Amino acid sequence: MVSLYGQVWSRRDVAAHTGSLSQFAGVRLMTLGDGVERGVRLLEFRTGTGLRFTVLVDRAMDIADCEHNGRAVGWHSPSGFRHPGLHEYEGEGGLGWFRSFSGLLVTCGLDHILFMDEDAADHYVYGPRTSVKSSLHGRIGTIPARLTGYGERWDGDDCWLWAEGVVQQSTVFGEDLHLIRRIEAKVGTDEIRLHDRVVNHGFYRTPHMYCYHINVGHPVLAEGARYVAPIRDVVWASHAGDDYRKQGVGYRTLPAPRRNFHEQVWQHEMAADAESLVPVALVNEAIGFGLEVETDKRQFPAMYEWQNLQQGHYALGIEPSTNHVFGKPYAKQRDELIWLEHGEERRYDSVFRILPDAASVAASVARIQAIARQPDADYPPPSGDFRPITRA
Repeated sequence: MVSLYGQVWSRRDVAAHTGSLSQFAGVRLMTLGDGVERGVRLLEFRTGTGLRFTVLVDRAMDIADCEHNGRAVGWHSPSGFRHPGLHEYEGEGGLGWFRSFSGLLVTCGLDHILFMDEDAADHYVYGPRTSVKSSLHGRIGTIPARLTGYGERWDGDDCWLWAEGVVQQSTVFGEDLHLIRRIEAKVGTDEIRLHDRVVNHGFYRTPHMYCYHINVGHPVLAEGARYVAPIRDVVWASHAGDDYRKQGVGYRTLPAPRRNFHEQVWQHEMAADAESLVPVALVNEAIGFGLEVETDKRQFPAMYEWQNLQQGHYALGIEPSTNHVFGKPYAKQRDELIWLEHGEERRYDSVFRILPDAASVAASVARIQAIARQPDADYPPPSGDFRPITRA
């Protein structure tokens, strides 16, 4: 059944009240037309509850805008939703990635995440290629998708909005990895469902790493907003040591935008519920608004928290990852790097849940706390206990 405007409707009821579902909800393909965004295709989703979000077809089918009843959820950086043809992957010593970094969801991978790296390329069996150079967070986020379909699908009296595409990170004498992404949202709900498959389409044994950079902005992020998660252990902080308290911002409670703030990154060891699900939320209880992200710990065993509280860049990142924060060299050293043979794949299933009011915020906090209560201290001493990650 479809819940709209305080009523519960069957498919017949919906049809009786309008000549087209698009009056209430739908998916629409559009193209941006100006500035650095000119020519970028996007899909606009509306679920009928006030949830609206856009999917960048030409940028890995990542999620750009996200809002609920006019209140922003997703982060917009100064970079804008830049056309992939303008992107310089190896620019600025590997930091050129920042010039295309914006939106609620930026996908990192498919064979590399985190900071720049140069890795041996002997598995590609090509003499002139002695190494693979990777820039910040990998290539996938600025590759256009081949849009294989989108629209609405009725399942009895339930209506699902959907889109699917294939993003190919491929070269000769190198990786041939395909991201097959499906995004769904049920009409009458405040949830976005993300289903990803990463498949080795090639015949070289190929490394695979994966991370979601989920970026939440104001007004969810605001002075007094809280990062709520089932944290068993604070494992690592980028600023640990003498500078741990220097900026006066702990992991849990967020301040207003700061001038000259240096980013802070944490890795947390998360507990999961009985179904291996890990919910993490950013909540602004002062206005009854938030975002909860639910991932599967078997798929994303690591979780980072990114604080970018600089004025004009104000964002908090929820970052589920396949690997620990030290990246590919550390994963190889510990035999935790995923290798895919031809036809092998990894699946990732996540839910982005808008918390539109005080009741939904309170329910999310209670659900998370029932799994594990996070540390009360704002500056828990990082343990350095990086638990083993299995490749199975």
